[in-house]
Amino acid sequence: MSIVLIAIILLNVLVSFKGFNDIMFFRKYEFHIGSIRSGDQVRMFSSAFLHADISHLFFNMLTLFFFAPVVIAYMGELSFVLVYFFSLIFGSLLTLMMHKDDYSYRAIGASGAVTGVLFSAILFEPMMMINFFIPAYLFGILYLLYSIYGMRAKNDNIGHTAHFGGAIGGYLITLVKEPHMFLDNTLTVVALAIPIVILFIMAKLGKL
Repeated sequence: MSIVLIAIILLNVLVSFKGFNDIMFFRKYEFHIGSIRSGDQVRMFSSAFLHADISHLFFNMLTLFFFAPVVIAYMGELSFVLVYFFSLIFGSLLTLMMHKDDYSYRAIGASGAVTGVLFSAILFEPMMMINFFIPAYLFGILYLLYSIYGMRAKNDNIGHTAHFGGAIGGYLITLVKEPHMFLDNTLTVVALAIPIVILFIMAKLGKL
């Protein structure tokens, strides 16, 4: 198992458990629009290592544990780290952009970074099975469409915007690093781009 992957998982665990037991620490480093717009930019990064509870932490780290090795196998550890943190930042930037006027908006979790790693893995292995029965490329499309629905419905506490932003981040950085994907996996690249285009059209039209 990759030392880099272990280090990222441990960092998430240590910071999350600190947040579980120290509410002041949690509040200081969570994603909060009002604080970020006041200049506390570190929250855009630090919030991705905090989690709401053990189950939230476990699910994110389990997903990372399964899909990070695919990215590492194809790109190496350094590029995996780039995918992880680029997706993290992209998820935070999209969240800030979409919720910039909601000063009370709060978010936490590694989901954006993890989703970016997942989508990077999907580009490399579009036919791998997720949950034992659904091809990865189809899961990716449905996931993005569901995220758009969640962003529009606003009826749960899930950070759909960060998930979508992370997915875009992982998708883009993988294509930049591995441009042969445009020829090797053309259909997957195009199929995953469709929900992304839909999102930005809806945002432009004020439908989100």
